[in-house]
Amino acid sequence: MFRNYWKIAVRSLLRNKVNSIINIAGLAIGIACVIFISLYVQDEFRFDKGFKDPGRIYQVNLEGVFGDQPFNRSFTPPPVGLALKTEFPEVESYTRATHLNHEIIHNGGPDGAGSSFTEKDLWAVDSNFLQVFNYPMAEGDAAGCLIKYHSVVLTQATAKKYFGKEPAIGKTLLFDEYKDPFVVTAVLRDLPEASSMQFGILMPVRDYPLIKRFTWSWVFCAMSTFVVLNEKVASDPVAIQRLQAKFPDMVKRLAVKAFERIGQPYDEFLRKGGRWNFYLQPLADIHLHSSGIGSPFTNIGDIKYVYIFSAIAVFIIILACVNFMNLSTAQALRRAREVGVRKVLGSLKGQLIRQFLAEALLYSGIATILALLLLALLMEPFNAVAGKSLQFSDLFHHGIWAFILLLAIVTGMLAGSYPAFYLTSFQPVDVLKGGNLTWKSSGNRLIRNGLVVFQFTVSITLIICTALVFQQLQYTRNKDLGLKKDNVMIIPNIEKLKGAAESFRQEVARIPGIDHTSISTGVPANDFSNFTDFYVPETNGVTERLAKDIPLSSYIVDEDFVPALHLTITRGRNFSKEFSDSASVIVNERTARQIGWKEPLGKLLKYPGGGQTFKVVGVIKDFNLSSLRDTIAPFALFYVASKSNNNGVYFAIASIGTGNPSQVLRQVESKWREYAPGTPFDYSFLDKDYEALYRSEQRMGTVFSIFTFLSIAVACLGLFGLSVYTAERRVKEIGIRKILGASVTSVISLLSKDFLKLVILSALIAFPIAWWATGKWLEDFAYRTPISVWVFIGSGLIAVCVALLTVSIQAVKAARANPADSLRAE
Repeated sequence: MFRNYWKIAVRSLLRNKVNSIINIAGLAIGIACVIFISLYVQDEFRFDKGFKDPGRIYQVNLEGVFGDQPFNRSFTPPPVGLALKTEFPEVESYTRATHLNHEIIHNGGPDGAGSSFTEKDLWAVDSNFLQVFNYPMAEGDAAGCLIKYHSVVLTQATAKKYFGKEPAIGKTLLFDEYKDPFVVTAVLRDLPEASSMQFGILMPVRDYPLIKRFTWSWVFCAMSTFVVLNEKVASDPVAIQRLQAKFPDMVKRLAVKAFERIGQPYDEFLRKGGRWNFYLQPLADIHLHSSGIGSPFTNIGDIKYVYIFSAIAVFIIILACVNFMNLSTAQALRRAREVGVRKVLGSLKGQLIRQFLAEALLYSGIATILALLLLALLMEPFNAVAGKSLQFSDLFHHGIWAFILLLAIVTGMLAGSYPAFYLTSFQPVDVLKGGNLTWKSSGNRLIRNGLVVFQFTVSITLIICTALVFQQLQYTRNKDLGLKKDNVMIIPNIEKLKGAAESFRQEVARIPGIDHTSISTGVPANDFSNFTDFYVPETNGVTERLAKDIPLSSYIVDEDFVPALHLTITRGRNFSKEFSDSASVIVNERTARQIGWKEPLGKLLKYPGGGQTFKVVGVIKDFNLSSLRDTIAPFALFYVASKSNNNGVYFAIASIGTGNPSQVLRQVESKWREYAPGTPFDYSFLDKDYEALYRSEQRMGTVFSIFTFLSIAVACLGLFGLSVYTAERRVKEIGIRKILGASVTSVISLLSKDFLKLVILSALIAFPIAWWATGKWLEDFAYRTPISVWVFIGSGLIAVCVALLTVSIQAVKAARANPADSLRAE
């Protein structure tokens, strides 16, 4: 019986070649998209699950309000881990890590021989870090490798970079900031890509002087803290909530002295609306559920993109199934006689249903084979677009092969279900007597038209969403950020020049084509600002402020910083060597507004705890320090001669005017070699730094555009098949119309107008859906492109034009056919 089903299915496939090709192509595209996105989604959900007992590991996050400024971040104060371990028996252990940027490391001896590298993936960690996070060891002991001072652990790739093929254990590395060498005590296997934490070098946190200086502080937030909960608590969400509910009392008891030390009594801080709350985030949630949480990790995804891509995969496979349904039911009258004859010969309805389902499964099986071929061919391009390293062999792991088999069966059953039940519902008497099946044909046509509307609604929605994603990206590139970002060179590691930094700046300033040079402790689009809560004292006994204190991000700069970045002074003046500006500050407009100053010049800002007082000498126009996702925050510039908080990191800024950037770059590098012969020359351009802030959106836009194209292709395949069927069904009508004088244009219009009505209806349905979807996505941006009505109209016109072109191919062919051929049998 089953052999007979498959034999008839193969004959049907070969007999209707055009429809078969369209169906198989559509299903192959749909299945390939589902497999690609399934691999992507599975990879996203694999993050941070390869450790021992990952369900017991939680990251400690800090959510609060400081100076009316809300924040949520995974940076915590140094004492938090020990306090949690000491105060709560639910916490078995803790470990901490802090990210160090731009450390120069040498693999040679004290004489400077050997190679030097700028390390951006260096972490200072507690000695038990590799016991909590049991990354696979290549050499050494995880329990003891970070116990000794000046020990260091490398990954295999980092070890090869410094020592080549020689054994790394026992070798020494020289850190620019340390006198004594570090000894390599262990080598890790290269980290799995499915890890949110990515690093090349680990050193003991006890060797990091900044953390040692702030071990007392509950307000210095620079560490990632992780706790390991006992099994009973870790598996009970209610128990975790009860544990977190105890944290505020702990903070109130232990953080009081730290808050008093910065001049901010904790009770007063709470009365003013301040908040300093710690909470736990499961390790498995860090990768996909950290949107809105400040984090040092760069390998972070977003759950909403997983949802979006999954929805796209579902829609595309449904579009392919809709094509199959449409083309099968469109041929209902052609196959009605087949059904009638087989029923008369004794076939039962159930047997006929199984026959049609067998045909659908055959199509689905062939399509799945083609989809796997597409997968093999397009795996590398997909990885490049999605930022993944997926392999074709992944299909045979983690149950993916079973999913593909199930997908092929479900797709075949879904695609064949409606045609099977519809075609077997005909009464053999009506069919064989040539009876009127109009009522069935009308219902069939209504459903078929509804499916076409669904297809193009999905396609037009994706077109609009893709257009608005790229419009927002274009907006981020073109928006006036309030500063110059083009042809601005950023050179890190200036602190390595020590006393020669100013001489280097002056030499660079003399290079033809450079307008301005500056040295600062931070630059826009880089997370190197100082963050301090400032007290706002009364000025001349006058109280006009709305806020008593304010958290400020700040840079320490020279007098050339403002002109180098073309910042605008709206009030007052810039720093100058003609004034004694060691106690001066320049604030942005947002700072003045948030404090409530009507006239900021001459007002005072004071470090808490009896620190230095600064007078406002200038106000700069607000500019975007980071991405357009964030609102412009209070910000200040302090002069290089001040005693303000210094992070010890310095950058040189070279603003290029009319010069050739490539030629200028070579000359700047030459000057660097003179002043820092043993230090690598690193640089970036500010416009590229800003673009890097939107890498995830750029990737999503590219993926969106690809799947949008595929959805349109699948919809057009179905539309083409329907137009072929329509032209064949109306071939005699077309012949008669041509004999009566109808033009080619009128015939094309006759065959196209019904389809175009459906596409226009699809556009009207898609518009509000796309409006809502893009509005939700744009909510992540504090500054966003306006949603123009022309995007919707343009997307609808694109769909109409594509549909018209698809239908016209067959319409023109039908219109140009010789009417005598179609009427010869009459």
